[in-house]
Amino acid sequence: MENLGSLLAKNQIWETCVICEQTKSAGIHLYTSFICTDCESIMIKTDTSDPKYKYYVEKLRKVTKSGIYS
Repeated sequence: MENLGSLLAKNQIWETCVICEQTKSAGIHLYTSFICTDCESIMIKTDTSDPKYKYYVEKLRKVTKSGIYS
């Protein structure tokens, strides 16, 4: 019998982060885009005067709203 950890690992969904463009299993969805928890954490801590802030803003421009509303 498989343990719970291995069952959960098999059922994880891996998605590509719109910021780092790496495949990760944990993160948030913003409209139809995925942002991994690592990038989310870094973005939250980045000051607006930091040069990386502009990089994150440019990456977030890829995020688009879904045209389907329920």
